[in-house]
Amino acid sequence: MGKESNDFFVLRVIPLLSVAVFFVGWQLLVDLNIIPNVFLASPSEVIRLLIFKVTHADPDGAVLLTHTLVSVQEALYGYLLGLIIGIPLGLLMGWFVVAEGLARPLFEMIRPIPPVAWIPLTIFWFGIGLAGKVFIIWACAVVPCVINSYTGVRMTSPTLIQMARTYGASDWQIFRYICVPSALPMVFGGLQIALAMAWTTLVAAELIAADAGLGFLITMGRRLLRPDMIVLGMLMVGLTGLAIGLLIDWIERRLSAGFERGGVSS
Repeated sequence: MGKESNDFFVLRVIPLLSVAVFFVGWQLLVDLNIIPNVFLASPSEVIRLLIFKVTHADPDGAVLLTHTLVSVQEALYGYLLGLIIGIPLGLLMGWFVVAEGLARPLFEMIRPIPPVAWIPLTIFWFGIGLAGKVFIIWACAVVPCVINSYTGVRMTSPTLIQMARTYGASDWQIFRYICVPSALPMVFGGLQIALAMAWTTLVAAELIAADAGLGFLITMGRRLLRPDMIVLGMLMVGLTGLAIGLLIDWIERRLSAGFERGGVSS
């Protein structure tokens, strides 16, 4: 019981206390004018604005849910497109020599380009609408998906592959029933990296060119000299990204459990 109580205190109580101390300290810094509220809004001001923005579009033209859904929609479309292209491409490159020979030179040429470097050209091609944001997110998300999927296949146990060949399995059967399940942990690691990069890049793109979204909310806060709007936008970016990350973790656990029950786990 003593160890369990200590673990509960360390894992549950201490994190809550640290968060509480952070917000109380933040509030005091602003209330005591150590940091003037023209530079940083207090937590209470951010909470008041959060409640207000739930039902009011002022002063930026949309309620908070609209900004959040716009950002999530843009991120989701680009992210899914990156997964649909990146994961199969990485898996195929990892196992089939022809696929690697065809795709890797072009991929290695594009990979070093920072996602934000695409923003000016994307605005020229697509404007500031949905298509441009989706393209930027795709360019960001596809890279870690390809790299991790490729690496996951390459890390497949040679013993399992040799055993399958001994029993007469074809290259496709080895790829399908051994390499793909074996690569799943690396694939989902790539999904998490892609999510973090895509979400950050989206907000950066919205800061530069957008007419809605959480990045646009932050930009409007800067233009209107409203630090409470800026902090609220940052808070929603963090909370929304956390929620999406937790959803991916849940999907990973479900899929991994399904493969284990199916007897194809490596």
